[in-house]
Amino acid sequence: MSTTAPVIIVGAGLAGLACANYLHRAGRPVLVLDGADAVGGRVRTDVTPEGFRLDRGFQVLLTRYPEVERLLDYGAADLRAFRSGAVIRLADGSETTLQNPLQKPFAAFSALTSPIGSLTDKLRIVQLALDVRAQTSQQLLARPATDTLTFLRRYGWSEQIIDTFFRPFFGGVFLDRSLSTASNFFEFVFQQFVIGEAVVPALGIQQIPEQLAGRLPAGSVRLNTLVEAVGGNFVQLSNGDTLEASAVVVATDGEAATHLLPPSPHAAPTVAWRRTTCTYFAANRSPGRGDGLLRLNATSNSLAHNVSFPSDIAPEIAPQGRTLVSVSTHGEHGLDEQALTERLRQELTAWFGSEAAQWQHLRTYHIPYALPVYAAGQAPQQELRVADGLYRCGDYAAYPSQNAALATGRQVAELLLAG
Repeated sequence: MSTTAPVIIVGAGLAGLACANYLHRAGRPVLVLDGADAVGGRVRTDVTPEGFRLDRGFQVLLTRYPEVERLLDYGAADLRAFRSGAVIRLADGSETTLQNPLQKPFAAFSALTSPIGSLTDKLRIVQLALDVRAQTSQQLLARPATDTLTFLRRYGWSEQIIDTFFRPFFGGVFLDRSLSTASNFFEFVFQQFVIGEAVVPALGIQQIPEQLAGRLPAGSVRLNTLVEAVGGNFVQLSNGDTLEASAVVVATDGEAATHLLPPSPHAAPTVAWRRTTCTYFAANRSPGRGDGLLRLNATSNSLAHNVSFPSDIAPEIAPQGRTLVSVSTHGEHGLDEQALTERLRQELTAWFGSEAAQWQHLRTYHIPYALPVYAAGQAPQQELRVADGLYRCGDYAAYPSQNAALATGRQVAELLLAG
């Protein structure tokens, strides 16, 4: 094995770029390969001819993710924050606003009087917020877990607040309205919303991987490059070329890793996935009135699960005078794009008024591999070293978040640097 050959990283998503950054900082030569036309993996932004910047699926960055704080230059990313809280549409069509009383003390009264649950329910939210603030992220992720729904019931919350707040809000975060996601991950994410902010870069979520790629030497990221096979000291490309490597890191998503990595006790297991659909509309004015709050739909059997107006906080992502509307539908709905769009128009018109019927449909993103499933009892992290010279990283190897993608990339870099 050549000591001058680069570490080859297959995949230019957050995990691969993080790994490359840490190796480059330590003076190790790196080469990042990706079959796509831009970096980012699942963290991508498209620009329409009119000038709308559309993230491929509604995504936010949580500012207190430990790995994000470690690696990202917040100032350069020009981050814009959503307000802490949400406007919730209840089953009867009415709306109520719930804000985080720990971040917005003067919103405590409206939070306590909103009809999403009892006073005891709301005080338990404050209690959990205090509980998770007292723990480190690592301590929360290491806790014994059940599923989130069982955890909520055991904590003492009523079915009313579970259905009107936890299911629409954290169901949106997990892409899992059944709340079967592991409870230790729920506590970790709850902590992040308590202590930090949910933000987006002013020019779209792809600015995050672009920033990481921009720190690497010129020519060290090759796009439009398909990888056919890997080993501990080589990468074979689909065009027949074979590249020599000092080590190889597979930083693709779990689905692609399953096909690339050789059979071994430490190879990627079969990964189950959460799916989502993101539908974008353009409006002439914002139904959000610039309040910067996410809209949650607690109505059962709805398809418009979460709605946001990202141009309210980042005007740069829409042409002047236009509003970008992002609508998320989680899980399998079985509808083609036209049928889904029409159903959403009906729901949005009932929710936001007659103007919604005239909103311009921009684009629909069907994302079958949006987040890996993280169930109760699942190992908090899988083995990152697959074989001699061969490693893997990505959120599927830990828990479903940007933090885990960055963390596993860093950990693989540390394994390589340790020798």
